[in-house]
Amino acid sequence: MDLSTGINPFPWPIGSIAPDAWTRLPEPSALEATARIAYGANPEAEVVAAPGTQALLQWLPRVIPARRVGILGFTYGEHEKCWRAAGAEVTTVASPEELAAFDVGVVVNPNNPDGRIVPPDILVATADRLARRGGWLIVDEAFIDPLGMRHSVVPRLPLRGAIVLRSFGKIYGLAGVRLGFAVVPPAVARSLRAALGPWAVSGPAIDIGRRALADRDWLADTIARLHKAADRLDMLLMPAGFSIVGGTPLFRLASHRAASIWFEHLGQSGILTRPFATHPEWLRFGLPGAAAEWERLEVVLRSRNDQRPV
Repeated sequence: MDLSTGINPFPWPIGSIAPDAWTRLPEPSALEATARIAYGANPEAEVVAAPGTQALLQWLPRVIPARRVGILGFTYGEHEKCWRAAGAEVTTVASPEELAAFDVGVVVNPNNPDGRIVPPDILVATADRLARRGGWLIVDEAFIDPLGMRHSVVPRLPLRGAIVLRSFGKIYGLAGVRLGFAVVPPAVARSLRAALGPWAVSGPAIDIGRRALADRDWLADTIARLHKAADRLDMLLMPAGFSIVGGTPLFRLASHRAASIWFEHLGQSGILTRPFATHPEWLRFGLPGAAAEWERLEVVLRSRNDQRPV
């Protein structure tokens, strides 16, 4: 049972995929138009579909060369890894305002793993300060969907010097589809499309993504379901001695003085969670899905707690 990710355990129902999605070369324009509406992007901004946000993370350092990169930490490690691989000097900062001193600033919003939210007004101001120096602010909104559009900076684009990344697979529970989007100014869109090359997103991914993004009723119902599930998970973790220190409706960040022992015990029981080497007191828990998964987690948490070894 994999609770190490923040993927929605209640996936969008795929149904039948159009036959020509398999037989024709893929054209993402209809998908990108649907994503524009779903994310509330302005007409002047471009929406670029990619085979997952991870692909965008790896391409952006090549599309936007930077010598000095600031990342608002503690956060998802792939951002630092990708910029370092491209030869940039990467610094972790404690406040978004500090990012204005770099060539590129990166903010994961809401943050992974603690769910920290930086208000859009602060992000807009930071992007503007960076743009005056020819810099860029990258906002990774992979986990923002369950929180609603009010926290997103996408409706503020195009901003000079602002790039927003959106994940499809997390909220729709379809990580294997490999689909993500960049909301960017037109010049960056041209560079990204050239870097990704033709037919970067598969026909089935385009078909699934277009239909899912248009299904607003499913999204609203799922967001409500995720909030209830997150509350339920908190109520399971706290009696076992965990403190909830953050998270989003897609995952919870819990603290325990014996988190490493819990990680081992859960793993030996076939339940994978996410530990953090730099914060050994933390474990991140994704949401169980089926009733049997909830029951299994509850049994394991109770059995360990009853032994009182921690």
